[in-house]
Amino acid sequence: MALSFATPQSGDQGTPISDLNTTPLIDVMLVLLIMFIITIPIQTHSIGIDLPGQATEQPIAMNPVKNKVTIDAGGVIRWNGAAIDRLTLRRYLATSLRLPVEPELQFQPDADARYLTVDEVLADIKRSGVTNLGFVGNERYQDF
Repeated sequence: MALSFATPQSGDQGTPISDLNTTPLIDVMLVLLIMFIITIPIQTHSIGIDLPGQATEQPIAMNPVKNKVTIDAGGVIRWNGAAIDRLTLRRYLATSLRLPVEPELQFQPDADARYLTVDEVLADIKRSGVTNLGFVGNERYQDF
């Protein structure tokens, strides 16, 4: 609040004139109004996001007699022909062990597959507790 005295031209000398300088107040109010206008619609909008834990479970292609795990030259792991990752492989192995009779697990890595990938998959198979494991296609390497 500004307090000033009348100038000699106003007629009354020495009379205080109290004028409230409202310009800064109006500026602050306009800034707040603009910020509310901008932020309130953003808070009310909602966007549907599919989070990783909300995905639907895919049915497991489980054969009760035998299942085949292959690794191709590109390092892709396949369970009965369907491409999977190592986490899914561990889930499939655990599911196969819960069956009344443990199915045979056939393991067939490609000759050009990276050793590290083959080793990791074999370690996952061993950790899962599979006892009925067979290596398929070893006859290709009998001349080496």
